[in-house]
Amino acid sequence: MIILSAFFFITAILYSSVGFGGGSTYLALMLIWDIPYYIFPIIALFCNIVVVSGNSINYIRSGNLNLKLLTPYLFGSIPFAFLGASIAVEKETFEILLFLILVIAGVFLLIKSKSFNEDQIKIKQIPKILSIFIGSVIGFASGIVGIGGGIFLSPLLFLMKAGYPKHIVTTASIFILINSIFGVAGQLTKNLVFNEFLNYWPLFLAVLAGGQIGNFLNIKFLSNKTLAQITSLLVILVAIRMGFRILP
Repeated sequence: MIILSAFFFITAILYSSVGFGGGSTYLALMLIWDIPYYIFPIIALFCNIVVVSGNSINYIRSGNLNLKLLTPYLFGSIPFAFLGASIAVEKETFEILLFLILVIAGVFLLIKSKSFNEDQIKIKQIPKILSIFIGSVIGFASGIVGIGGGIFLSPLLFLMKAGYPKHIVTTASIFILINSIFGVAGQLTKNLVFNEFLNYWPLFLAVLAGGQIGNFLNIKFLSNKTLAQITSLLVILVAIRMGFRILP
């Protein structure tokens, strides 16, 4: 548990520094550590909530919340995040889905890191129906595997030039927080052993500490571009490790 907690701590630092929760990597790490399959989606989602809560509060206090940008994506994602989380998936299928999501997430993070080179961004108006559809797809996929989905939403918003960087980062953090909450609600419709869930309390303390440090690094030291590149490398390395695990 000590080594796994250390990896959770590092993951929380890296992900929170770019406004994410780290759910996808928590899941991959627990698969590698052979944590009981039925319990780790809710652990990952709860860790997400712990990490992004602080970021979300800080971003809102900084005046970076853009409800016009956030609302349609949440409108689409909330019911589908709950629905996806309530669906039982076989472990083999889950591992394949998580591997694919990690690969895509790593690529998306690399795309996002390049977006920080842009000094001026011309904002485009995205049709609300498209925003709702995107939120629905991300919410459902995230709910099934147990992540917040911001790792997909944020790069897409940058690619579509849907908002200014500070608004996009805030939108992604709150999107992760609320999706994770409804993902936990969906997970609660399954048969879970809560005594086992509580046995993993060191992981929650690790991500709480890591999340605070990551947010500090984001504000004080490293550039968003550097942090996004480091995090994308972490995601891709974990995906490669998982790929070797699931290949026959």
